Amino acid sequence: RHVGTLPETYAHLRSSLFAVPTKTTMVYGVIRNVQAALKYRGGWKGLLEHMYTNGDYPFKFGTYMGADAAGNRYYENRVDYPFGQHRWVEPGDIHNFDSASIPPEWHGWMTSMNDAPPSGEEAYIEERKKNIIPLCRSDANIDHNVGHQEKIFNFHHLHNLSTVRSRGWNIGNPVVGLPPGAKDSYYTQPGSPYNDASIRPRVNIGDLGGGRVYKSQKWADRLRTAEEKAALEKAKEATAQKAIESEKAFAARRKIAMAQRGAGTVAGA
Repeated sequence: RHVGTLPETYAHLRSSLFAVPTKTTMVYGVIRNVQAALKYRGGWKGLLEHMYTNGDYPFKFGTYMGADAAGNRYYENRVDYPFGQHRWVEPGDIHNFDSASIPPEWHGWMTSMNDAPPSGEEAYIEERKKNIIPLCRSDANIDHNVGHQEKIFNFHHLHNLSTVRSRGWNIGNPVVGLPPGAKDSYYTQPGSPYNDASIRPRVNIGDLGGGRVYKSQKWADRLRTAEEKAALEKAKEATAQKAIESEKAFAARRKIAMAQRGAGTVAGA
């Protein structure tokens, strides 16, 4: 067997390792990718649906790890994708998906805060309960240290309740599907004007007629028509003029009374 020189051997090795794939190879790879995606997504409908949501999904393949109450499906692939891209979610409602639709427990798994998916919590608790040694008899219906957990309901599966609020009076929030007149879901502290316990009942102090009730004089001034404001101004002027005339009459009577008591008879008085 003929063995070339060292430079020739190095050149041949380099060309083998760093060979640029031909167009035929690249096209074949794309075709195989599409075929695998069609099988993985269950046909063209599933493929196009996921291309509509995110162009990354149709050609991403991983292990199904579980789903949440909103129908969001979670996948993982630590072999083919780098850290940070190895976990992803495919939305259950592709038309109304929001990042707040991901529950906190799945968010922790998505961001690699923990490696145990929430779908495995029940099995994990059942397994760990075998190591719990009862110290005394108990009539409680909970046999593990996690304790009782209430079922949580979130409007349209939105876990960020600050988004579930009306965008104006009696219009609701069409972005998240909140109907008009529905109560906001976000938490308000005691003392907030939006807290039901802190809202004082409205007390009206007058009625201008025609259903124009008011709770303050400033409110009444806003409800009055231009003619009513002009008439009210004239009434104020008449009242002020009457008060001036009454003061003048009182001053005249006082002067007469002082004169009758000898006012003006003393020098300098």
